[in-house]
This record gives sequence, C-alpha cells and structure tokens, in this order.
Amino acid sequence: MPPRPRTLAAAVTVALALGAQAVPAAAADGSATDTATEVSRGVEIPAFYTPPSTLPDADGALVRSEPLRLALSLPSLDGPLPGRATRLMYKSTDANGEPVAVTGAYIEPAAKWRGDGPRPLVAVAPGTMGQGDQCAASMALEHPLLLNGETVSVGYEDLSIYRLLLRGVAVVVTDYVGLGTTDRLHTYVNRVDGAHAVLDAVRAARSLDSASITPDSRVGLFGYSQGGGATAAAAELQPSYAPDVELAGTYAGAPPADLTEVTAAIDGGDLAGALGWSLNGFLQTEPALRPIADRYISTTGEEALKDLSTMCVGDALFGYGGDSSTDWTETGQSISDIIRAEPTLQAFLAEQRIGSLEPDSPVRVATGVSDDLVPHEQSRRLAVDWCRKGAKVTYDAVLLPGVGSGLLNHFAPLLADQGKAISWLTDRLSGKPAGSNCWSMPVQP
Repeated sequence: MPPRPRTLAAAVTVALALGAQAVPAAAADGSATDTATEVSRGVEIPAFYTPPSTLPDADGALVRSEPLRLALSLPSLDGPLPGRATRLMYKSTDANGEPVAVTGAYIEPAAKWRGDGPRPLVAVAPGTMGQGDQCAASMALEHPLLLNGETVSVGYEDLSIYRLLLRGVAVVVTDYVGLGTTDRLHTYVNRVDGAHAVLDAVRAARSLDSASITPDSRVGLFGYSQGGGATAAAAELQPSYAPDVELAGTYAGAPPADLTEVTAAIDGGDLAGALGWSLNGFLQTEPALRPIADRYISTTGEEALKDLSTMCVGDALFGYGGDSSTDWTETGQSISDIIRAEPTLQAFLAEQRIGSLEPDSPVRVATGVSDDLVPHEQSRRLAVDWCRKGAKVTYDAVLLPGVGSGLLNHFAPLLADQGKAISWLTDRLSGKPAGSNCWSMPVQP
C-alpha cells in the first residue's frame, strides 16, 4: 500500500535529522556473498550474527568479536574520528533463565576524556529499531540509512552515540536479545531480556583487550523509548543481576514502563506495527500465551505478525501506520480489549511493569508532556514510583506542544532533551553527586 503522508513526513524528518547516507543492501557486509547465513528483506546478515551451538557460562562473556567499520568516520593523525569500533557477541541470560547470545558494538573514542577519573563507559540501549535482524543497531553504525526497496532502516541512535564519543566517553551499544542474532526473534520491550542485555554489554566491553576502560571506570546507562525502558529496567535489576556493574547514573527517556497503557496508545497510531513486535516477542518468551493468541488472532492478524517480524521501523510506518488491531482479530476486539478479558495476559504484562524495584544509583527520567505514543503520564508515574521507594530521581518534563503526529510528539523530545541528558550523565561519570527533585513531583507536569 502507498505510504501514509503523515508517517512518510515523519520518517523523512528522522532521516534528515540524522543526516545519514543511503547504501545498497548488497553492501551489508564486505564479504556477504561468502559469509551471509540469512537474508532478511534483501539484506544479507553476516555469519558473525549466527550464534554457536554452545555459549560460555558467565554472563557478559565474549563469544566473538571483530573490527566494525563506522560509516560516519573521518581520518586523523591519531586514528579515525570519532573512534574505532568492534562488533561484539556476548552471552546473556533471557527472561526464562536460559543462555542467549546477544550482539552489539563497542566504540573506543579518539577524543580524550577530560572529566575526573579514568575514561568512563556508557551502555547505550537503542530506541525502537524493529524486529528484522537487518535493523540491529550495530549494523546501523556501519550503514546508518538502509534503503533497498524492501526495507527502510534508520540508525538514529548514531547521533547520541557520536555525541558521547566526542566527550571522550567509551560506548557499548546492545542489539538486544534476538535482534541481529539469527537464532530467534527479538523480544521487543521484554523487561528482563532488555535489562540483562544492557548490563551484560558492560561486562563484555570490560573484557575487550583493545578497550581503554579500566575496572575503576565509571559506568552509565543511556536510553530513550524502548531504550529508556531497557535502561530503567537495568537500573532496578542491577543490584540483583549485576552487582559487579556499579552504576554512576542512568538516563531513561520516555520509558514504556506500563505496557498495558502503551498498547492502548500505539494502537491505531503511527507506530501501530510495534504491537506486532510485542506480540511476537511475548509469544516466544511465554508459550502459555499461544492458546490465547490462537483463540483471538485471525488469519489476517497472523499474516501481519509474520510480516512485521522481519520489518524495521521505516517498514512498519509505511506498511502499518494508522492500522487498528481490531483488523487482526477474529472477534473485532482490539488487543486492549483482549487484555482486559484475559487474566493470563494481565498477569504477564504486570510482570513487565517497570517501577516495582528501587534503583540504588541515580536515575534521570525525562518525558515529553505531549508524548501520546509512549504516554507521558505512565512515564511520569515511573518517576513517582521510584521516588516513593526512596530512589534518587531527577525528573524532567520536556515542554513541547503536540503537533498532531504521535511519532513526532515522541521523537521531538528525544532531540530537544538529548544534550541535557548527556550533560547530566557525563556529570555523573565525572563523579559529581546527583541531586533529586522528588520533592517537586506534586507540582511537576
């Protein structure tokens, strides 16, 4: 079907903001013809992304690594700017307690760290990239904008990564569970999978011989949207899952903390296709949900879920933007209607709720007051929940007017607040103590 004018304009805005360069799909890997093991929407996925049959025992242990070419890079006397990248595969543990391979990338910055202490490390959790393996953030570092007539992948997270590198901060970015790796589907917005992938990326980066970070390097987490949910979950699970990964600070922008509310908000909106990614991931994680899906999801819905499983954000905007989940069900009910009717689904989504645990390190929660894609109120509620538990929370409401597009209402605060978010995090990485404005929450929008 032809792209909706509103979603097309939003996608063009994203691409222009990034300033990326389109590349042909055939260039997805320098030796793709000999090494590709999967083709996803015309993009050859390098063999690097196929996990081995056995994995190391330790979470965060490196499985393999190789040099990664950064597309947006300049030569200099001291090496390439903004730095040298390494593609990673490391071991993590999924929500079912099973070992899983996760890919990502580490970037050693060319710039000097001018803050206090040794060079710090930030784990970047990407925002929504999609569910096709070609959408992985580590691939987007090599090809920031991929257009081949079958898929549209935009590496918009490259902007935050490069801004951190220019401050002399080392960066490790995770692809999440199942995104890039060819052995399973990406478990989109899964609380435990996302948190573990972020924390284990830090462990993997620490084990690289080529990395300049030390055991004394301060560690921060940075994420917006899906990434904000992943860093928020990581901050509150860190004390139990990764006590060795001491956190100096966590930025969680527009976190989808309550998926029941987020589901209702995105249904029928610009990014309605994300419902399919959620369902696909949940069905993979929890087989007990399959009978419910079989009872409600129509043939049309099953076809949509299969189609979406190989899509990136751009594909979903063009193919499913504005669609309603009522078109996917036998009964004409929406996904939200089905959640209200099924206690098993309610219980599963309750387990995905972020905010039930207290982070023991400083956190900054930011949300656009006009964000109706990842609703502002549920993101604000996460800050309230943490404040009530005694966490050290900095809450920032991004005051931007709504513009009639859910995607733009969600994306604009990312750009408007990014500089402030990076400054807050680098202050924590420099050892500056964090304050808290929990006292002001009753009057905060």
